[in-house]
Amino acid sequence: MTKEQLGNLVLASEDTLYHVAKTLLYNDADCADAIQETIVKAFSKIHTLKADAYARTWLIRILINECYTLMRKQKNLIPMDTLPETAQEANTEDYSDLYEALSRLTEPMRLTVTLYYMEGYSVKEIASLLDTTESAVKNRLMRARIRLKQDLENMEAAGI
Repeated sequence: MTKEQLGNLVLASEDTLYHVAKTLLYNDADCADAIQETIVKAFSKIHTLKADAYARTWLIRILINECYTLMRKQKNLIPMDTLPETAQEANTEDYSDLYEALSRLTEPMRLTVTLYYMEGYSVKEIASLLDTTESAVKNRLMRARIRLKQDLENMEAAGI
């Protein structure tokens, strides 16, 4: 793959990169940093790509690793429950019920749901991306669906 082809792939995958980064990081500035580092690494490591057909998957894998690296660096964050109540309310008012329910899922389930439903990856592709089995991906999707349904029903019953 040439650098020009990689540039075109990056431009075509812009939304996907953002969705995956947002799933893991939440903060738009952190997402932008992770995506930028991903692009830099992709261009510098283009020679490690074994087959052009897997370029998009390779790019997503680099992004996931960058997100995890950024998360490790930010371990000294303030927990949400220590923030004043008004700040917590301001954060939750901007998001839909579904987005809030998604944010309550565990990280592996949230990432799996995002890749499957929002980005259209197959179970096999997700298993490859996350370095797990297809069975584990299917189980995460099933548990996530159940959990989302319960959370959304509880939110509706509570009138939130």
